[in-house]
Amino acid sequence: MAVNLRGRSFLKLLDFSPREIRYLLDLSRNFKDLKRAGTPHRYLEGKNIVLLFEKTSTRTRCAFEVAGRDLGLGVTYLDPGSSQMGKKESIPDTARVLGRMYDGIEYRGFSQELVQTLADYAGVPVWNGLTDQFHPTQMLADLLTIEEKLGHLKGVRFTYMGDARNNMGNSLMVACAKMGLHFTACAPKELFPAPELVKTCKAIAAEEGGSVTLTEDVKEGTTGADVIYTDIWVSMGEPDSVWESRIKLLRPYQVNAAAMANAKDTALFMHCLPSFHDTRTTIGAEIAEKFGLPEMEVTDEVFESKQSVVFDEAENRMHTIKAVIYATLA
Repeated sequence: MAVNLRGRSFLKLLDFSPREIRYLLDLSRNFKDLKRAGTPHRYLEGKNIVLLFEKTSTRTRCAFEVAGRDLGLGVTYLDPGSSQMGKKESIPDTARVLGRMYDGIEYRGFSQELVQTLADYAGVPVWNGLTDQFHPTQMLADLLTIEEKLGHLKGVRFTYMGDARNNMGNSLMVACAKMGLHFTACAPKELFPAPELVKTCKAIAAEEGGSVTLTEDVKEGTTGADVIYTDIWVSMGEPDSVWESRIKLLRPYQVNAAAMANAKDTALFMHCLPSFHDTRTTIGAEIAEKFGLPEMEVTDEVFESKQSVVFDEAENRMHTIKAVIYATLA
């Protein structure tokens, strides 16, 4: 029986079966081949989508805009100051207005409940470009990248180092469980993911031949890994006041040459970006001056190494987002 996702919203990978995720990955690869070959694929000519951004982004915005235009879509971008959503107009009302004008709605912001409300009321597919709880479009890009580089997903030993209860820690645990990878969250106990989500993911992983492990021990968490993944230590929207405590907690979990040496020789380094691997950013320079830390979640040596596939991941955001848009609108 063929997979049919027409009319579905894409809010979190928990809503999708491994078979449906596989379909999206295969579709992403097909679109990547078309893009690389320069073959036009304006399959959704005449349709329109709107991008609602409460949190700014480089990769998510560009990926959605290029993907939409490649498919022949009209694309409207609304930044935090360009709509009345949640201010003068409720989320249900906004959803019903936009659903009358657009064929699909992307939301990137803070609340998972908000993107769910948009989907409940819009009457058209809604796509989660990131919330504080989940980041599903990034997950497809990460899975596609791993499969391209290692040749398979099932059985891959995947280690996430850092704040394991943020949207990336949550989403990667779900993605790995769904596709049969062995997921390890390597983090201080204070930053472990929520117990209920861990329980859910362990049950899914058991069905799919994978596993979920939580450890505070860096050596244990990185030994034999096929992939080591990290993210920035303080997420957008968190106050600057948390930097000092977060650095104290996570400094031992920096991805450096020693951590990579514990992994397999063929191990990949992955990061969703942006990354503070040097002082060539405003925040990077400020942290270096204040805390004497010129490299944060990953060293520049690892970030620029041959094992790093971070820019392949970034490109794959476009191809996987294109697959999500097409699958839910075609």
